[in-house]
Parts: sequence; structure tokens; C-alpha cells
Amino acid sequence: MKTVLIVDDHAEIRRLLRMTLEDQGLTLHEADSGMAALAMAHTQRPDIVLLDVMMPGGIDGLEVCRRIRSTPSLAHMQVIMLSARDSMRDRDAGLQAGADEFIAKPFSPAQIAEKVLCPRRSPVAAR
Repeated sequence: MKTVLIVDDHAEIRRLLRMTLEDQGLTLHEADSGMAALAMAHTQRPDIVLLDVMMPGGIDGLEVCRRIRSTPSLAHMQVIMLSARDSMRDRDAGLQAGADEFIAKPFSPAQIAEKVLCPRRSPVAAR
């Protein structure tokens, strides 16, 4: 069974993602900040992290992704960045941080389900 960590500072986004995935036979965990996401990543060892880019508290999603990628025991995790900012520069920043996928908000629940249930590792993140 896959484990998914949902990270977003907005409770309604976490709720939407949880509702999208809860009937898919996945174990779901949630975090509302970058620090909480890193702690959960270490303790829960999720297979997939749905990670918001912009979060308050000093550690944004890009930094969380970098730290996941730089920690050997966490580097296996599939990281899917979620962001309201969708410029080419924002996408490049997410991929350079090590994300496997970058999905712009607003997203469709079907798009999220497809990415989580049929993940693909990007060549950038698989280095």
C-alpha cells in the first residue's frame, strides 16, 4: 500500500486532496508547514509527497524538496510540487529542487489521482 504525505498550509486544499485520494487504498498523512513536512517525511517515510511550494514559516516547498533529495533515506520519495505560480521559471525552480512533477493550481482531482496512482520519475529528479 502506498503512503502519501499531503503538504499545504491551506486546510481546504489538504481536504480536497484527501477526499480525492481517500478511496484509492492509500495511507494518507498531512502536514501544514515545511517543518512539519520534513518531520513527517522522516517518521512516516511516504512513497509520494504532494508538496505546496509557497508556505509560511521560513521553509517553503522548494527547500523541503531539496532537503528530501539531499537525505539518502528520503531520496526515494516521489515529490509532486503544487503551486499557484505557473511560469516557466517557477516550474524550472521546482524541477531544479528535485521535484518529479509540477502541477499548477487550480488542479483537477483526476489529474492528482492520475499522478499519484501512476507516478513517473522525471530524468531531473532521478539523477
